[in-house]
Amino acid sequence: MAAFPSSSSVATNLMLAIHEKKTTAIDLHRPLRNYVAFTYSEREAQLLEDDLETLNQLRSEVDRAQDLSPAARRDLLISYYKALCLVETRFPISPEKHHVNTVSFLWYDAFRPKQKATQQNIHLEKAAVLFNLGATYSKIGLSYDRTTVDGRRQASHAFIAAAGAFAYLRDNESIKASIGQSITVDVSVECVGMLERLMLAQAQESVFENTIAKGSTPGVCAKISRQVGLYYEEALAALNASPLKDHFEKGWISHVLLKAALFYGEACFRYGIEMHEKEEISEEIARLRSGISHLTEAKKSSKGAPAQLLEAINKLEASINCNLDRAVKENDRVYLMRVPSPSSLSPLPSFSMVKPMNMNGILDASKEKLFTSLVPDNSAKALSRYTEMVDDVIRTQAERLQQASELTRVRLKEMDLPDSILALDGHLSLPDDLKDDVEAVQISGGPAGLETDLQQLRDLRRINHEMLIQTEELLQKEAAEDAHFRGQFGTRWTRPQSSTLTKNLQDRLNRFASNIKEAAESDAKIERSVRDNSAFMSILDHRPIESALPTLARPIMSLDVSEDAILGALKQSLRQLESLGAQRAGLEDMLKEMKRKDDILPKLMTSSGSYDDLFRKEISKYDHICEEISQNIETQEQLLMQIQTQNEDFSAIFNLEDYKASREKCYKQIQAAIAKYREIKENINEGLKFYATLQDAIANMKQQCSDFLMTRSIQCREMMEDVQRQMTGLSFQDHKSSGPYQPLHQPPASGSRPQPENQNPSHIHPQPPYYMSPGQPMYRPPEQSSRPYGNPPYGGPQPPPPNHNTSHGQGPHPHGHAHGWQGSYYNPQPQQPGPLPQPPYTVQSPYPPPYQGGYYRQ
Repeated sequence: MAAFPSSSSVATNLMLAIHEKKTTAIDLHRPLRNYVAFTYSEREAQLLEDDLETLNQLRSEVDRAQDLSPAARRDLLISYYKALCLVETRFPISPEKHHVNTVSFLWYDAFRPKQKATQQNIHLEKAAVLFNLGATYSKIGLSYDRTTVDGRRQASHAFIAAAGAFAYLRDNESIKASIGQSITVDVSVECVGMLERLMLAQAQESVFENTIAKGSTPGVCAKISRQVGLYYEEALAALNASPLKDHFEKGWISHVLLKAALFYGEACFRYGIEMHEKEEISEEIARLRSGISHLTEAKKSSKGAPAQLLEAINKLEASINCNLDRAVKENDRVYLMRVPSPSSLSPLPSFSMVKPMNMNGILDASKEKLFTSLVPDNSAKALSRYTEMVDDVIRTQAERLQQASELTRVRLKEMDLPDSILALDGHLSLPDDLKDDVEAVQISGGPAGLETDLQQLRDLRRINHEMLIQTEELLQKEAAEDAHFRGQFGTRWTRPQSSTLTKNLQDRLNRFASNIKEAAESDAKIERSVRDNSAFMSILDHRPIESALPTLARPIMSLDVSEDAILGALKQSLRQLESLGAQRAGLEDMLKEMKRKDDILPKLMTSSGSYDDLFRKEISKYDHICEEISQNIETQEQLLMQIQTQNEDFSAIFNLEDYKASREKCYKQIQAAIAKYREIKENINEGLKFYATLQDAIANMKQQCSDFLMTRSIQCREMMEDVQRQMTGLSFQDHKSSGPYQPLHQPPASGSRPQPENQNPSHIHPQPPYYMSPGQPMYRPPEQSSRPYGNPPYGGPQPPPPNHNTSHGQGPHPHGHAHGWQGSYYNPQPQQPGPLPQPPYTVQSPYPPPYQGGYYRQ
């Protein structure tokens, strides 16, 4: 399979790399050694000399080694991060008196180098190292040659790793570094989240480039391209929000904005190709217009964007415009479909081929050998045991909350709440699937638009009939002229009679007329169906459709005024139930937030008592939230019982059962009306396709008849000259050697004029009609390969298309029977797909023929 056009973005080869953060040199050896000597012993400090020197050397290289290759830089940062993880569990770095309080980490912002942050906290150091790791992966991604398949694959893997590094930073260190401390914007949760989306966008973009290179289908390319655009759109949204709004240069924002628009347009372009192949021309036009709109809007904010990216935008815009012009012309001439508005289109399908790399294994420091002699292994195990206790509390409470929410949903569904109250207030609604079906019917014109469709059928039938009459008049005129000269010159007029040559054409005209007559009968059935079901389908013309639904009304007569009190109490109870649901969501978030901030490692490292006592004290922090959860669930159960009682009174007063029955009846009526509308609409569409194809066939035969008449006219003039010379004695040839009249295109072999046909009947060879070809024909029909529907359904003998019912040998019948002409309108031989289009963007292959089903469904 040949490849579809390459993306303009592929041609630009333009992606972003992240600059690393800068720092200042610090000495870790002496402060950490002093801490060990003071807290443990001088002997322990001497045993850790090598480990401390290794740590100090790693920190120095991170600060100085900017000239390393990206791969070497990556390995250095990973090694140093693992060492920091070991330092964190053994050396409490903070301003407190008995901690390592002489170490301060200073880091500059990667995007605003004049901004800096200083902390006596290892979390800032770890966050900065993770940031630089993600930046290094991004540089590795840009270093590959993306003009090759392998280069694009490796680039994608590098960007996935960069996204993983930024995601790991966001989930593990950004919040910790910001608690009670000031940090630079580049390591904030918002910024690293944006960078994760940006790296995923570039990884997906590399996958898209390979997808194009291997010639995937337009539908697959559209889904992958759309996901590229979605990732860029997410990054753009973060860039335009606080705190990133004024932090990045305009060129960054322009780059991401144009990339988002470019790949949305790319998705519309690819999806349009798929719609074209499926003959969904109206949606193709709408999608292409949407893509153009996005590209045009993006160019308005392209200040500071690279010229390569703008060139890609313009190239894509030109390709979309080319396909759009073609689709509009074909729709106006052939399909006549209504183009939906952009707001009515469903979101473009997307498919993600990438996700952030899981960095847990890469950054796992559990097997590192540094400082193993300093901290007992039971301290690490104790921390793990406490974490499991916290996870168990959160998991148990989360399950209780989810069960409570599900119980509420089921109980309310059983009581038909709050739908019944909404119906009383006039807020009626259809089931989502039924509403979607009604909207689709209304978008296509609805029952009120069927008359326009029927008029199109009548117009096309009239046009076909008029063309048929014109063609028949041409043949009749030629036959009359032939008969006139034959009567005038008698036996000297040796040309074959018109009736002999045009018998096949006359038969085909008769079959065409028969088919038009039968199609008219089918049209009449459709029109009767529209008339008979017009009132039935009129329910679909209600806008909004909810206005057709029955309403839940108050009782006509009321013995007291209790209905208002009951209704008000029920509404109040439902509002309380909704508040309880919102409270549950907040309680679950509180649990997760508390776990995120729960770090007892410093206490474990300095605790001299029992770990169990410490665990009981720390885990008790979660008790008040667990009590609130229990109270919420208990209150909800009591409230549901109250609502059930109130709903029983409400149902009795407002006759809810009768309302439900009438509503279900209305639903069924709408469903039946939709089914009947779709049946009629499909029959009309089949008819339109039938007449459009028939019109082409009649036009083709009319051209053949015109060419035949021109040939006969030329022959007539030549024969008249011969006959006049014979009658005036100007012909001195030997009539005995003359053969039958030679056509204009076949001169005599000996250079002498042919003898009249009536001189030697024993040597006469009957001349074949123009549509036969045993020898050189008098007339050769024009080439038929340019017909838009593939092989011509009318003409001389030819093999039927695949799966064609040849039991009658007469072609299609409006009702699906073979009765009319050679070939089939309803199941033509499909066109073989040509080679896939080459870049840039334009697709030169013609539309495939429309699917032709049975014109009229029995």
